[in-house]
Amino acid sequence: MASEDAEELTVTSEVHHFSKEEVIEGSAGGMSTILQVSQQIDKSEEVEDEDLFECILGANGQVVLWSAKRETVLSRFDFVYPAYMTSCEDSQIMKAVVDADGDLQVTRKNNLHKKEGVVLIEHQSATTLDLVGEQVWRGALFLADFILHHPEIFKNANILELASGVGLTSIVAGMLAKKVVITDVDRGDILSLIDRNAERNKELVKAEILVREIDFYDHATIEENSEALKDVSVIMAADTIYHNQLTDQFFKTILRLMSEPPNKTMYVALEKRFVFTIEDMETVAPCYDYFLDRIDWLRCQNLSTINWVIEEVPINFKQYFMYEKTRHLVMWKIAAELK
Repeated sequence: MASEDAEELTVTSEVHHFSKEEVIEGSAGGMSTILQVSQQIDKSEEVEDEDLFECILGANGQVVLWSAKRETVLSRFDFVYPAYMTSCEDSQIMKAVVDADGDLQVTRKNNLHKKEGVVLIEHQSATTLDLVGEQVWRGALFLADFILHHPEIFKNANILELASGVGLTSIVAGMLAKKVVITDVDRGDILSLIDRNAERNKELVKAEILVREIDFYDHATIEENSEALKDVSVIMAADTIYHNQLTDQFFKTILRLMSEPPNKTMYVALEKRFVFTIEDMETVAPCYDYFLDRIDWLRCQNLSTINWVIEEVPINFKQYFMYEKTRHLVMWKIAAELK
């Protein structure tokens, strides 16, 4: 586990840089935005006066709502639908509809082609290092882009996400998949947060959604979820690498999961985070360097029972979400074929 000092360190995701001083004035436009977003909050929740969300404008232009009671924010993540989701070719065959006079009713183009969508995510704006999963990180949006760009991988698949955080990437995968098992360690409010976000976005999702605990340090949590995991063929994870002990356990968990049938393919999205060190006298990405070391370790494991194909994935896929897609974002594919 991370050291106590590291766990006390407060960190903030680069995705949202905003302050409560940037509150939108109560203009007609501002109130309209509040209503539009608030109407998508889970209707089953009893929202008391002190739990009302205050509208805040983020530095990157996102509209966010602040809850003083939960100390969380509710953010819109706008995206553009891929062409295959807005074209007749990929949709169900439409039946001809006639009116009372027997005339054919024409489906208007504006009704047929939905171009833009919104994922609503409740999350923290800053946390200690041990609770970073309660924030939204750039790697999650990067992986979400990859999912939307590759329906041939994710459509009708049974998917597991490790260290899911607030569940954004799993919700996007749920737009295509048959089943998504969303997992994280049961710490802080993370599993409840995932549940609330899945409920908020249920109109977007077609997949069966299961929220479960998988703890990299306790593989008994894998055994406890064996029924939910037995048909998983695609695994994904985003921005899970931020200290070496966790990276060790992450790869041990990958090995444990991919040693069981069926054959699985995993996609790992990461952002290289650079620091200047006196030891190296240059700017380096030590956590990513250690990740590469563990990639080499994995290639050598269980060779009598597994054929590994591990490779970096080109990142020239289209961008559908609004965020800064930096050159430091990387994607790795890990495929295990059981002998």
